[in-house]
Amino acid sequence: MLSEGIHSLVDTANEWLLLLGLRKSQQPATERRPFGYGRELYFWAFMVAVFIFIIGGGLSLYDGIDHIRHPAPLHSPTWNYVVLAVAFCFDGVSFLVARRTFNSQRGNQPFWKAFRDSKDPSIFVVLFEDASDLLGLLIAFLGVFLSHMLDMPVLDGVASVLIGLLLFVVAGLLLRETKSLLLGEPAEPTLLQKITDLVQAEPTVVNTAPPLSSYLSPHELLVVLPIEFRPDLPAAQLTETVNQLRTAIEAAHPDVRHIFIQPTALGKPAS
Repeated sequence: MLSEGIHSLVDTANEWLLLLGLRKSQQPATERRPFGYGRELYFWAFMVAVFIFIIGGGLSLYDGIDHIRHPAPLHSPTWNYVVLAVAFCFDGVSFLVARRTFNSQRGNQPFWKAFRDSKDPSIFVVLFEDASDLLGLLIAFLGVFLSHMLDMPVLDGVASVLIGLLLFVVAGLLLRETKSLLLGEPAEPTLLQKITDLVQAEPTVVNTAPPLSSYLSPHELLVVLPIEFRPDLPAAQLTETVNQLRTAIEAAHPDVRHIFIQPTALGKPAS
């Protein structure tokens, strides 16, 4: 029960951190931050994963080992069951909402691929937290029930250890994904190929190099396009073509918010 109490306290703090990240990420761009504050969300989501790992997993594991070394008998588990049941109901509702939101985002993609491809930690972090909450509550219930029914208080400590290990696993998954987002994940290859095809359809384009890209927030993508134009293209027409390409890309892919087209000599004709 103490491990689940720590788990719930950490989750509550984490939700506030995610809200803080969402709020800060929506700040408009400034002179000092010309690309905005979108990665604030990624930073605070990373901190959430750190807190789950250090505070949630670490304290639960410590508490479990301490109970295994010094088991104490449980006299009346009634209120434990009441608290666990109420918590299961609230966390269950939250999990269903998070799962529905995540499923609407992933479409027909397999779950793990959608998780790896997702750029919105405010959705998948909540989903994983709620799932770990439900599993943790189930482990806590079994720990209380079995330790009382079998008169083996050491099982209560074992349950705390299992909750700590569960939090370590969840935190590890979230740390890996949020770290990748924080460092700047590129756009999906299919999206970059669509942008390349759109550019190569322009008659004045001779060749294109692979686009460079990075997500600045879940729906804000930066793209750099090295393009070789016809050498005889007048400067005025070149400027007009660049603007047309930028407008066409933004219309076809609304998440592409920052487009830098770099006229260059690539030396090899486009296929």
